[in-house]
Amino acid sequence: PKGVYPHLSYSSSTIPRFPNLQKFIPTTKSNDNKSIMPTRRESFREPSHFGATMLSSRRIRSNSGIDIPQDLSELSEAEVNSVAPPAPIYKIVLTGGPCGGKTTSMARLSPYLRERGFEVIACPEAFSLLVSNGMSFDYLGAVEGMDVVVQDTVMDMQIGLEDGFERVLRARGKPAVLLCDRGLMDGSAYMAQEGWDRLLAKRDVQSVSELREGRYNAVFHLVTAAEGAEPFYTLENNAVRTETPELARELDGMTRNAWVGHPNLKIFDNSTDFEKKMQRVVEETARLVGLPTQMQRVTTKFLLRNKPDLDKFPEDVRVRVFDVEKVYLNQDEIIADNIIDEYAFIRMRSTVNEDGEASGTVYGWTGVQKTDDGQTIEKKRIINKREYNSLFNNRDKSRHIVRQKRISFLWNIQSFTIHEYQEPVSDICILHAQVQSTLGSEGVHDLDVSIPPFLEVDKLLGDSEEDKKHYGAYHISLRD
Repeated sequence: PKGVYPHLSYSSSTIPRFPNLQKFIPTTKSNDNKSIMPTRRESFREPSHFGATMLSSRRIRSNSGIDIPQDLSELSEAEVNSVAPPAPIYKIVLTGGPCGGKTTSMARLSPYLRERGFEVIACPEAFSLLVSNGMSFDYLGAVEGMDVVVQDTVMDMQIGLEDGFERVLRARGKPAVLLCDRGLMDGSAYMAQEGWDRLLAKRDVQSVSELREGRYNAVFHLVTAAEGAEPFYTLENNAVRTETPELARELDGMTRNAWVGHPNLKIFDNSTDFEKKMQRVVEETARLVGLPTQMQRVTTKFLLRNKPDLDKFPEDVRVRVFDVEKVYLNQDEIIADNIIDEYAFIRMRSTVNEDGEASGTVYGWTGVQKTDDGQTIEKKRIINKREYNSLFNNRDKSRHIVRQKRISFLWNIQSFTIHEYQEPVSDICILHAQVQSTLGSEGVHDLDVSIPPFLEVDKLLGDSEEDKKHYGAYHISLRD
């Protein structure tokens, strides 16, 4: 039904603007009020924004990749789709410690998404493929430096599988989701830092952002049952896993830390029973791809009294620091009947290393729609530098460019990010806690934020117009 699945139609006000691109984007209505899909056999020079992260940026060992032909008129429809997909493709990593629910999550998500119009492919874990086909765990210590060789091989396999499956989904030309059983950063949890650094240098990886937020739309970490649901911890459903509960908890923690810094790192703990844990995974996926969801947006922002002092953070808390530039774009007139407000922005996010220098930059586009039934729908795309610069020229000049320092970390199996404003204001620090909640018959459940004791919280920020006016980036960006 029209309006139920907003991801299936795109108005000109909710997509990045590129010359000659509009005719390749699905439109809401034709003259006879029917959905239409324009032909893709025409030649064009600009890629679709759904293909913003080209395969070239995914070739981690080299940056060669593929070039976009200047004239695609002689290519087949599938070939055109593969370089300029007409519909969004979401890459979601499912990770976590042993017996956390990854296999069950994939089994739940695949039919759920297919029934709602998405193509879905599940990408298997590369390391398990090696072990299940004859590689013994003894290999890892058999020869000096073997761990680097094995993880290098795992990364090669994982990149090949992911890129191959994504190419197929692109060519299909429909909205799609690639569910990845672990991702490229998981390997760092099973290696010493020295070995991991040597592997990245060998592969000419300039920044881990290339393997993290530059590659995946979201990371879902499912906490091992050995952490909070010990009676249910078992390895019977995975023949290649042999971890004790103690080791499972240790590996779970290292895997969580491996993904710190991804802006869409979602942690699913065992504070509820397993069925509700799976429901939370499904609801978060629905939110990511723009489907209706029962998961409510609850206030999880706190105003801090002072700027954070990183020296006061515990030594075992892994911290990632970023410089962020947020630019709001000009918007066209709202054309959908059920949309009462919408806006879009682009974001440049640079990793800051221990020396205070930028060591890698990724770019993103976000479109926000507010519906007349109270829902907020966000559509996110990974874009490249060229597209960012093109969109920057369409910025809303009635608004300031918002610049922030962001600090990401984990505390008590919860993900936090501090937004320290630098421009146009410099006296606001806000703590964001990534906590999900579902709305039951008796109200909101499962909302319990563990405030880090090394931060001084002034107050909880709500959804009131007053709080939005003083502490929301959308309002802060407005020029006087």
